Amino acid sequence: MSTERYNPRDAEPRWQKHWTDNKSFEAKEDASRPKYYVLEMFPYPSGRIHMGHVRNYTMGDVIARFRRALGYNVLHPMGWDAFGMPAENAAIDRGIHPKSWTYDNIATMKRQLQSMGLALDWSREIATCDPSYYMHEQAMFIDFMKKGLVERKVSMVNWDPVDHTVLANEQVIDGRGWRSGALVEKRELAQWFLKITAYSDELLSALNGLDKWPEKVRLMQKNWIGRSEGMRFSFALEDENGKALDERLTVYTTRHDTIFGASFCAISADHELAKRLSESDAGLAAFRREVAALGTSEETIERAEKKGHALGLYARHPFRPGVRLPVYAANFVLMGYGEGAIFGCPAHDQRDLDFARKYGLPVIPVVAPKGTDPATFEVGSEAFVEKEGDNTVLINSDFLDGMSVPEAKEEIATRMEKMGIGERKVNFRLRDWGVSRQRYWGCPIPVIHCAACGIVPVPKDQLPVTLPEDVTFDKPGNPLEHHPTWKHVDCPSCGKPARRETDTFDTFIDSSWYYARFCSPHAAEPVDMGAAKYWMGVDQYIGGVEHAILHLLYSRFYARAMTATDHLAIKEPFESLFTQGMVIHETFRTLNGEWVLPSDAVTKDGKWVHAQTGEPLEVGGVEKMSKSKKNVVDPDDIIARFGADTARWFMLSDTPPERDIEWTEAGAEGAWRFTQRIWRLVNDSADYAGGSDPAAALELRRAAHKALAAVTDDLSSLRFNRAIARIYELANALGAALSAGKADAASVKEAAEFLVLMSAPMMPHLAEECWQAMKRPGFVVDTAWPKADPALVADDQVTIAVQVNGKRRDEITVAKDMDPKAVEALVLQLGSVARALEGRPVKKVIVVPGRIANIVG
Repeated sequence: MSTERYNPRDAEPRWQKHWTDNKSFEAKEDASRPKYYVLEMFPYPSGRIHMGHVRNYTMGDVIARFRRALGYNVLHPMGWDAFGMPAENAAIDRGIHPKSWTYDNIATMKRQLQSMGLALDWSREIATCDPSYYMHEQAMFIDFMKKGLVERKVSMVNWDPVDHTVLANEQVIDGRGWRSGALVEKRELAQWFLKITAYSDELLSALNGLDKWPEKVRLMQKNWIGRSEGMRFSFALEDENGKALDERLTVYTTRHDTIFGASFCAISADHELAKRLSESDAGLAAFRREVAALGTSEETIERAEKKGHALGLYARHPFRPGVRLPVYAANFVLMGYGEGAIFGCPAHDQRDLDFARKYGLPVIPVVAPKGTDPATFEVGSEAFVEKEGDNTVLINSDFLDGMSVPEAKEEIATRMEKMGIGERKVNFRLRDWGVSRQRYWGCPIPVIHCAACGIVPVPKDQLPVTLPEDVTFDKPGNPLEHHPTWKHVDCPSCGKPARRETDTFDTFIDSSWYYARFCSPHAAEPVDMGAAKYWMGVDQYIGGVEHAILHLLYSRFYARAMTATDHLAIKEPFESLFTQGMVIHETFRTLNGEWVLPSDAVTKDGKWVHAQTGEPLEVGGVEKMSKSKKNVVDPDDIIARFGADTARWFMLSDTPPERDIEWTEAGAEGAWRFTQRIWRLVNDSADYAGGSDPAAALELRRAAHKALAAVTDDLSSLRFNRAIARIYELANALGAALSAGKADAASVKEAAEFLVLMSAPMMPHLAEECWQAMKRPGFVVDTAWPKADPALVADDQVTIAVQVNGKRRDEITVAKDMDPKAVEALVLQLGSVARALEGRPVKKVIVVPGRIANIVG
């Protein structure tokens, strides 16, 4: 038997070639077998994979290999989320075409992923920038239009005046464009929207059925959808002189119970009333420009100082006719929510309180803990916001005094309805999905604008509408707008000259249905319904929690829209969701603040210095690996040094998969040593002559079968680190048995086989190499998962509770099959029992085998 060290440089490429040549992971529908669809969120081809990719895709790979061994027909595909602004930025910065940059990156990253030995079906590979993919995206958009799920409307957007494009809220940083640094403007633009709000209630209620999703993700989606029950009502308006106006101010609120605490009304700077008044109010016009510079990010608006501009109008209090509420345009009121107008109750809302303090407005508390004296209850710098379950009542509120908040809401709603000024209304925070982007590297929106016919969908037989390749990036804005010919076409309806839509789709669309395309990536239609019926939904989806809201919510909507247009027959795409933690690492900087790669940081005389220059380095915090801070470790370097299996093993060991893991050199070296240990144990087991001690053999078999049962359970529950801990325990037990030399050869051989097969999902190359070294038939990749013997897993001893007159006094461990009379004799000898009896005679002893012995005295 070979005693050489395991050599991953030789073994790993060889086994990867074997799996590829034998098409080991190509999936086909098979009604005779249970299916299992495991999918990780596919990567953006940014250039190279990072250790976060290694962790994410290793987790998915372990699940795929484990389920395959259990007998499932496994689908485990891979593709590329390949459209997006970074490619366009590369075109501008490097003078390279976005397509070339993207496909070069795909080639590099695919090679890296293949070097990890992932059990992927590469025959199903897709790239969202390929016309063979996005032509179906265009066809479905046309179907969505016919179904009424698409709308084109003017909306307020973040506009970058330098890059000439709409920015998502997340791309606005401190009021500036994330790339250009220019002050972002609010601008009204005609945009394409998908009507996700048509499914608001359904998307919300269906969260209750996603019991295999993390609770935090469901809560994040619930909050984003933001269902609220409130009142839509209107105030009578008058001018400064008390003259009644013809129009009324309509607001939406969930806290109509606090109406007697109202001290002002506020409208969005984009409200129609504010727009109209700004035509004759220069101060208001300037204020609107100032608010526009904030952009539309709710987070930015929340952080900004609360400011307003008095409109010279007043709202009449509906229940106190003598009270007038000044009306302001305010920078914290959003046009997109409710009516774009509110009444302010400063005592019970922090934004309203900040605003009231700034402008000297009354602060009237109207909700207080029960028993509070209204005359002495005051609000300082923090609003009083009651929590659910607090025992509070209304104060300073006329006919509402003494009521609970729910009672007061009901009373106000009833009165407003009788007065004819309001109605109960359910509102949602969720807005329709704006999918227009003013950029080149995205899927063209398949519509044509005709002066005579209006908006005309591109006929499906003319799809795909492909991007022109002869574009230039020498002018700001969208190259499709500047192209001399591409946008000029004849109207497919009347034949007159017309214009293509030059906006392209938000890339979230590309990733909102790829899971369905993977079921039939070469089909002539978007999805082959037979294949989708077999494979969908995704049994296990894996990805970062940063995608918990938008990507997952959009995907859930898209599945519904596809079902509504007969492209799919399932509404929830992901049955189980797992969100893995990040990979983190120390940071290093030179004394002048330049970031340094960990590979360039070494210790000398107990201090960190630069490996090349010798200059001192500052050691920073342990943070998420990022290129900007250079605290990255290149997977290629790790694989070249230790092999892929070592990297895979370390990524799964020690730390629960949902938590962050710190990459350390010591941890990687420890994983490397364990691969060598398994190799030695397998070799030693193959050469083992055998002993003749039945007890030693039984002990080893028990350890092997208990480890197998535990690992099976842990892998089924994605507890990878616990599974690895049990594998370490079995390795220790096998090593001890080999050293003692008492167990027979059969028990050693069985334990070694279990060790290899249990390690295989994590370290597949090493497992195959060990299997051959043991001269076992076939290959691990085709070997079924072993089954633990229940008799060997079950403990032969049991701990039972000892009670005296029904009160627990002690416990004893006995043989599981001990005769009840023997148990009775044992417990009667216990000192704890004698003390509890206090000399009283024993009337009887009740023994429940395996559970309780109760002495009645």
